[in-house]
Amino acid sequence: MNYLAHAYLSFMHEEVMVGNMISDFVKGKAKFDYPPGVQKGITLHRSIDRFTDEHAATREGKQFFKASVGLYAGAFMDVTYDHFLATDKASWHEQSLSLFAELVYGILARNYELLPIRLQHMLPYMKTQNWLYGYQFKEGIEKSFEGVTRRAVYLNNSVAAFEAFITHYDSLQRLSHVFIADVKKFARFEFEQLLKD
Repeated sequence: MNYLAHAYLSFMHEEVMVGNMISDFVKGKAKFDYPPGVQKGITLHRSIDRFTDEHAATREGKQFFKASVGLYAGAFMDVTYDHFLATDKASWHEQSLSLFAELVYGILARNYELLPIRLQHMLPYMKTQNWLYGYQFKEGIEKSFEGVTRRAVYLNNSVAAFEAFITHYDSLQRLSHVFIADVKKFARFEFEQLLKD
């Protein structure tokens, strides 16, 4: 799952959302440097990532990207999931995606001092370019694919990956809908367990 999904699966709990959003920048035991609520968000993020990697829909979806990006197929599948979450009307019936994106940017800004340096540098671009809102558009996904490529060591461009996304769009949509329904249930259960501790 990518930024939108991890924010969404924080269930509007501020500290959990901060942890969920920073987890990729926090390695190993460094999570214990953060307040307890943020630690729970980091733990939730890691649980969601494991669930995602092991899900049958992810394994099947990655095959559409493997020919063009090899071992990075999972990263492109994560962005794909954000697209289909963004376009899933059932996920946004209580609030608009636009409003949700603004709420997330506000939460990150309020907790700026807790953000790792890389995310602090990224936040202005995330907000001004409205990444979370942009996931619903194919051109937004194309830009996100370019971002994955820039961060990858062995990839030169994302053209072939985006072509695979377009070519297999219907199949990826079907797989994503199955996965999103499952991950919502999983994350809600994990979230509630964490809050009991």
